[in-house]
This record gives sequence, structure tokens and C-alpha cells, in this order.
Amino acid sequence: MMESRLISAFRKTKSIVNQISSNSRLSRSGVCISNEPSSLIHSKTYSSFSFDLIPASQTSIIRSLSNLGFKAFRRHYPNHKGFCRPSFRNLSTAATASTEKKDGLRLLVTAGPRAQKLVGIWLFGSAAWVFSMVVLGGMTRLTRSGLSMTDWKFTGRLPPLTDEDWLVEFEKYKQSPEYKRVNKGMSIDDFKFIYWMEYAHRMWGRALGIMFALPFSYFLRKGYITLQLGLRLSGLFALGAGQGLIGWWMVKSGLEDPASEYAEPRVSPYRLAAHLTSAFVIYSGLFWTALSVVMHEPPAESVAWVKGAAKVKRLALPVSILVGFTAVSGAFVAGNDAGRAFNTFPKMGDTWVPEDIFSMKPLLRNFFENTSTVQLDHRILATTTLAAIGGLWFSTRKLDLHPAIRSLIGSIVGMAALQVCPAKF
Repeated sequence: MMESRLISAFRKTKSIVNQISSNSRLSRSGVCISNEPSSLIHSKTYSSFSFDLIPASQTSIIRSLSNLGFKAFRRHYPNHKGFCRPSFRNLSTAATASTEKKDGLRLLVTAGPRAQKLVGIWLFGSAAWVFSMVVLGGMTRLTRSGLSMTDWKFTGRLPPLTDEDWLVEFEKYKQSPEYKRVNKGMSIDDFKFIYWMEYAHRMWGRALGIMFALPFSYFLRKGYITLQLGLRLSGLFALGAGQGLIGWWMVKSGLEDPASEYAEPRVSPYRLAAHLTSAFVIYSGLFWTALSVVMHEPPAESVAWVKGAAKVKRLALPVSILVGFTAVSGAFVAGNDAGRAFNTFPKMGDTWVPEDIFSMKPLLRNFFENTSTVQLDHRILATTTLAAIGGLWFSTRKLDLHPAIRSLIGSIVGMAALQVCPAKF
């Protein structure tokens, strides 16, 4: 049904192109054919074409992987110098806006292309900030700095500024289980390093909240943001605020004495996984919303591209879910310090499968708390994910795809290989 509508719509393009070419020649020869700007004439000419094409292509393209083409994003905006480039997306912008209610194409920013661009840049910047937060959090974890601050305030506070202030913070840390069992005898200079790492991570998150809230308030006041987008961004902002609470909830579990006398204090792997998963959800939501803002129209230059992108979407969804499970399993590896248990690959020590993978009772605990099982699970998931991404590339290599989609699929394969190979070797 959808393909028939698309084919019918594209049959109209020949007469449309001829009409535009004729108008362009008359304009260059000095003949005045209309008092209206050429871009408006072209947009009106394409309006009937947009009525047929946009509803049919919207279902199969919008929010698909083709939205990730940044080259297409740059070409998305119309030329505001009075000239109109020969691109369907640019020529159909006015028609799309006029048929928003009729054809169900929902614009998330309604104050024009400039407002759309500003909101898009802000959302992409927020997503990049969240990404940097995840990286900084990983560095804090690797340097074992997360338990250096033994209290938490929602609004934050100034760091120690005098020697007396540092001694007070150091005395607080000396009362923690980590100092008594792991870092006993640590110098104050070493303590300052881990303290600054955790302090930077916390304050960077608070700065992100300010950077997000101020432009959000401004755009709401100016009327740039629709109700649909406002509700979505409010939900993401609430998740970001809750992320600070989840972080403290996680740290608090590491400040409690371990059940075993000889066990090292560490944060709960369940809470660590929740903290990381929440960060992934916020990042994905911001990035997805930014793409929805700047590319509200489906890129439908050809029927083959429409069908190819729809197939890529169907194939990419299960692969994306598998990537998510692999990332969360990595949080359990970190939370259980399972990464150091076996340093050989593909075997784990001298065996393929350790004998104690089901030693805990009940059985389900092994998948989240047993060091051997957690690392084995992560290895299996990571290898399966790499194979699935390779399968995605192989399945799409003969499809007729937008160049941006094809290049991104290749980039995903490279990133997956870059992620898996260092972990194994």
C-alpha cells in the first residue's frame, strides 16, 4: 500500500521538474513571471507532491537510522538568500509546514528555521555533555575515587580551600570502610587527587543541569517549543535530576561495612548498573530528540531509499537492544570487580567455562554477583554483539541506501571492533 502511493507520487515529478526548469529560464532571461520569491513559487509547486509523498514515506523513514546523516542535516535547512537549491527537502519545507495538521507531520519547534536550528544545537550540546559525564564517571570509577566524598548535598558546595578544610575532609574519609580496609596509610596528597576526581564528576553534572534548564526556560518563554516537545524535555530533565539521587544512592552503598570481614568495600553492582543505565537513557533521549527537531521531514529522495531505510530500521532495532544489554552487563563486571578475575582470552584461565559459575544459591544470583559468571556473560554478549553488527553490515551491503546511512553502518562496525578488540587483548 505504501509503496503504491510512493510510486504514484513520484510519477508527478517529471511535470514538476519541467515547470521549475521553465520558470528558472524565464527568470534568468529577465522575464517577470510572478511577484513572489522563487523559493515560494517552488514550494507551492511542490506542495501537491508533498501531500502524496510525506504521509507514505513518514512511517518508514522518520526516526530511522537515516536520521543520523549529518550531511543530510546540513542540507535540511532552506536557503534564506532568495535562491532555491534543487533539493526536494528544501523545496518542500513550506508545503510541509502548511500541511502539518492535515497529514499528521508534527513539528516540534514552530517558530521557524532559526528557532529550529537553535533548539537543535542546544539539544546536541546537551547530549554531548551527558556523554562527557559518562566518560568522567568511568575515569572516576577506574581511579577508585567514587567513595572519597562521604556526604552529598543536592545543590553542591565549595571544595576545601584551606589546609584546615582538607584535614576535615580527610578525617571524614578515614572513618569510611574503604580507607580502613584498602587505603589505610594514604597520604593527604593522594586523597586530594581522588577527592578532586569525584568533586569534578558531581559538579560537572550540576553544571549540565544549569546549562539545560536556562535555555529550556528561554525557549519556552519565546514560544519556540511545542507542548509535545516540552513534555518530552521535562521528562528528560526530571531523569537528569534523579540521576544525582541515584548516584548518591549508589555511593552510599559503598560507605557501609561489607558483610564479610575480609571483603573490600565497593558500591552495589545493582546500583551501579542503574546509574549507568539511567545515563544511557538520558543520552539516547536527548540525541533522539535533537534529531527529531532538526530533521522532522523524512528524507525520501527515491522509493528505493525509502524501502532500504525501512529494512535497515527493522534490522537495527534488535542489534540496538543487544548493545544495551552488553553495556549493562559491563556495569556488573565493574561492580563486582570481575574484569581482573580472568585475564586470558578466549579461555578463562585454563578452561573455557569456569567450574564455579553456578556456585551461588539461588541460581539467579550468579548472573549478577558471581565474578566468574558475570565475566563469562559479558564475554558472550560482547562477542555476540560484534557478530550481530557484522551481520547488519552484511545484510545491508546490497541495499540501495542513502549514502549517509551506508557510511554510518560502516562506522558502527569500526566502533564495535575498536570496542571489543582492546578489551580482549
